[in-house]
Amino acid sequence: PSERPAAKPGAVHHAQASRPSRARLDSEACTMLFADKKALENNLQVSLIKIREKELDFYTRNCISIGTQAALLSGFAYAGIIQVDIPDSTPDPMKAAYLSVTAAAMAVELIALFNSTMCSMLGPGLALRGPDGSMHTAVDGMMVEYRVCFLFFVIGVVLFHFSALLFAWMEFAWPIALSMTTVLFVFMYGISVHFTRIYNKFQLRPGQMIDGRMVSPAEAAAVAGMQYVPAASQGGEATKVIYDTQGPTHEHSDEGLGYGQNYGHHGGGYNGGMR
Repeated sequence: PSERPAAKPGAVHHAQASRPSRARLDSEACTMLFADKKALENNLQVSLIKIREKELDFYTRNCISIGTQAALLSGFAYAGIIQVDIPDSTPDPMKAAYLSVTAAAMAVELIALFNSTMCSMLGPGLALRGPDGSMHTAVDGMMVEYRVCFLFFVIGVVLFHFSALLFAWMEFAWPIALSMTTVLFVFMYGISVHFTRIYNKFQLRPGQMIDGRMVSPAEAAAVAGMQYVPAASQGGEATKVIYDTQGPTHEHSDEGLGYGQNYGHHGGGYNGGMR
């Protein structure tokens, strides 16, 4: 039988040397892909943090504004306690009512001032120096606390008007006190009308509020007041069904849709990635 020709030594050495070279190239390619994915994730996280920072600045400015006005009204109420000369002929129940309402107005406004000051200091501090995820915790906390501060501020404004009303009946004769009472009630009614009009004009209805948090499609549907049903294969096509109070809404899409998906709601739209 004929023998195979022996391979040249140089060719064998070249073949053996090419194998680890390919393995090394594959390893470097995997490393580069992993680094690119991590860089993309980091860039996305930085972008989301910038969006949440805008929300944090918004709530911080609101707290500062509430605190400034609350400090002004609390100073007026304090002056009404220590600088008003109460006539000796005033009945004791009238004196007690006036001083109690005025002190309550001062206390409520001081609570609003204290809460707003604490929020404007500690909220940004937590977002800046806290661990991973502290920005979301700070923004969510500020979202609730600034509403509480505003509630105390409104209560203080109402008590401040009642304090002025009691002062009129305590210091002046009944015709003057009656006219002042009428004016005060007219102004209180006007304030409530304008407050309701402006609030309704700029109010965000349930499901309309969007923030910078990245959520899953199920959480996004829950925020919009819908029920999310995971994709089910029907004839090779993925179908996502969202149920609301008016019936099911079907949306057909390719498999693999996740963050950033838009879910329709009877002509409307909701972003499933950003809420």
